[in-house]
Amino acid sequence: MPDCTAPRDYAASTRHSAWQASLTLGFADDAGTTRLFNKLHYGPLRVQKALYPEDNKVCQAIIVHPPGGVVGGDQLEIDIGVGDKAHAFITTPGAAKWYQANGKVSHQAVHLHVNRDAALEWLPQETIFFDTANVVLDQHIELAAGATFLGCEILCMGRRGSGEVFNSGRIRQRSSIRREGKLIWWEQGDMLGGRLDSPLALNGRTVCATLIAAGKPLPAAVLNDLLAQIRADIAADGEHVFGVTQTKGVLVARHLGDDSETARRLMLAVWRRIRPHLLGREAVTPRIWQT
Repeated sequence: MPDCTAPRDYAASTRHSAWQASLTLGFADDAGTTRLFNKLHYGPLRVQKALYPEDNKVCQAIIVHPPGGVVGGDQLEIDIGVGDKAHAFITTPGAAKWYQANGKVSHQAVHLHVNRDAALEWLPQETIFFDTANVVLDQHIELAAGATFLGCEILCMGRRGSGEVFNSGRIRQRSSIRREGKLIWWEQGDMLGGRLDSPLALNGRTVCATLIAAGKPLPAAVLNDLLAQIRADIAADGEHVFGVTQTKGVLVARHLGDDSETARRLMLAVWRRIRPHLLGREAVTPRIWQT
């Protein structure tokens, strides 16, 4: 895991005035080209210019948080809409860092709307929670008929490279996916610092990763073969705490470990297998992940 040291003014100052930031993005299909036609921001959330590393159909956008980390009391909101038949790929330039709470709760709300026959890949880089961070994470996804969503998160509790563990603090999560208004996925969790050794928490691990795919139903034979290929890929990588399953049209892969690079490698292996089946495209690793 990267050794990320918090700047003194962010990590310790009680004089920090909380950031209120929002970012709204809209993507639309323009005769086969996906264009970023709407980008509104308030506060320290930005998006870099639209990129096309594959072809004009897939529009890649990189979300940037200029302060470099989130402090107690900060409030971030991201709202992304993908129009009919468009395809957007969203990522970040580096790890997200949530610093000490300073007695305040930080909040991030992500709302993703994917229209008919559109696709959204939501693949930010890892999230690092510093000891004592107090964070609420909300993520809600709305899918229209024929829409596809591929999303991944990697959560790092403390900074293993610096010898810091998540002894205190609290991380609350709520996540939902609805297709045509019907709930197909709901998950919530509450991780308390100092209690992550429990088998009901992280069982003593410090990194947890989840990849979720919701798209067109695959025939049973294709799905079973896909799951077998994913499991074989992970087994070939070594011995890992890993599982993959599919239920109600949602495929979920999970990993518990102690290293963010390993978590990323395993989740990318799953993504590379799933993407051709759901989107008809081979996986193209974003260049920003390699810098």
